[in-house]
Amino acid sequence: MELLLYNSELRSFDGKDAPVISLSNRGFLYADGIFETIRVTRGVPLFLESHHQRMREGLKAHRIHPPLNFTPAEIRKDILRLLEAQGIEGSARIRMTLSRRSLGYYSPQENDLDVVMTAEPIATAEYTLNEKGLSVDIYPEMKCTPNHLTKFKNIASNIYIQSGLWAQENNLDTALIQNDRMGIIESTASNLFLVSNGVLYTPGLEGGATAGIMRTEVINIALKAGMKVYECNLTPQNLLIADEVFLSNAVQGLRWVGSYRTKRYFNATTQQLVRALNELVAAQFQA
Repeated sequence: MELLLYNSELRSFDGKDAPVISLSNRGFLYADGIFETIRVTRGVPLFLESHHQRMREGLKAHRIHPPLNFTPAEIRKDILRLLEAQGIEGSARIRMTLSRRSLGYYSPQENDLDVVMTAEPIATAEYTLNEKGLSVDIYPEMKCTPNHLTKFKNIASNIYIQSGLWAQENNLDTALIQNDRMGIIESTASNLFLVSNGVLYTPGLEGGATAGIMRTEVINIALKAGMKVYECNLTPQNLLIADEVFLSNAVQGLRWVGSYRTKRYFNATTQQLVRALNELVAAQFQA
């Protein structure tokens, strides 16, 4: 039986019970909200404080009011309760969908919060680097226009969905997304990093990139290792002269890119960062 939590209440969604959400749900009608994906390793939700902070900031930006008990401690309890109910004992991917609970049309009548939490198992306990490098290219059909909401994981995800479909149609592993100033800001489902001459580069949030949890961790790991890190505008020319390109997100960790058009990449620095990431995660269990 598939189970989820709806506002901390355990429900099944196997088609036998009443619908989890109503047809008046604003997430369904207007994509009015945000979502968060959290990796659980050996029963520990990783980087939960950072995820909670991003959710709080995203809800504030959307003018959605969370309840007083919307805390890391309560979220952790809900995650563990859902995993136990699902019988998931190892690693897992948690998705929290946070939408505005209200009647009304474009202008809502209220601004309270609805939360749907789902879980699915992950095969590996540690972050592992992909053996084969990903193939990527730049998605040409839509551009991101940066605003005060673009750094959050918004339910409205048309550009990411369409870029993913375009990548499939062109036999690519993923697509790179540009903003309306032609800067490359991220990929379909991950933040973007380049390594050139031992220096790490990543697009800045002001250009429209998502404020990724793993993005922040990678930057901190690199700085601690003595690498120079620059948040800046990236162009196709930067891709062509880079030594390495990799992608990051909280669930998958780091994935190295093997090719962009005719350009080929190495992954030595990416391997070092993955090792340091796993050491950081292991330290959470020793604390």
